[in-house]
Amino acid sequence: MSAYLKIKEPDMTPTILKISGLNKHFGGLHATNDLNLELKEGDKFAIIGPNGAGKSTFFNLITGYHRPDSGTIVFNNKEITGLPSYKIARAGISRAFQVSNIFPRLTILENVRSAVQAQKRVSFNVWTPAAGIGTEATENILSLCDLAEKSRLIAGVLSQGDKKKLELAIALAAKPRLLLLDEPTAGMSSEETTDTMQLVDRLNKEFNLTILFTEHDMSVVFNHALRIALLHHGHIACEGNPEEIRNNELVQRIYLGEEHS
Repeated sequence: MSAYLKIKEPDMTPTILKISGLNKHFGGLHATNDLNLELKEGDKFAIIGPNGAGKSTFFNLITGYHRPDSGTIVFNNKEITGLPSYKIARAGISRAFQVSNIFPRLTILENVRSAVQAQKRVSFNVWTPAAGIGTEATENILSLCDLAEKSRLIAGVLSQGDKKKLELAIALAAKPRLLLLDEPTAGMSSEETTDTMQLVDRLNKEFNLTILFTEHDMSVVFNHALRIALLHHGHIACEGNPEEIRNNELVQRIYLGEEHS
């Protein structure tokens, strides 16, 4: 053996999410099938797969909207399997949905301030004006998401890109350690896509926020994810870095267009 052979150092980054043997049935449909996945703290991980592969169900299981039939979900060294969604959110997992989940008749400011106040779990009284609670945190989030100058606009009239930014801001109000993004660039122009993913990259790099996202736009996946997994028939068929996934024969066959199954 060469004296110059470099031994690969073990990855000492803490695991923030570990999913083992996750199963969920809907009648005869096996939405997730013995699904296993591990995320490291500070990861930026993309889940890809054909329509019906189980991506939305997978996210619903992590965030407590569905209860798994079997398997375990461990977040930050604590098991959260089957907990209600509000407890999972308080544990440090936030989610932004494919279809914007905002209050369309409120302003951007009011949307984010409401989320901040919910996170603080404040109780209002006649001596404490609601508008004054969480002001500093709200302003910080609006600035971070480039929404400060638009804070007085009604949410319902925003462009698709700004609606996604607003939903990210609402998700950040919960002070998450893990952020789930379901199709974060769906329906956006190329300029809006670039702008949104730059924000996602910044949240990951500057704040070490772990991000798990699904996305059909492969240019977004390959340009922004650190690691990628292919979900097929409810289980992880393969995973790796972008170059490994781009060159993987299974990925090319069942997802990137060489064959369809």
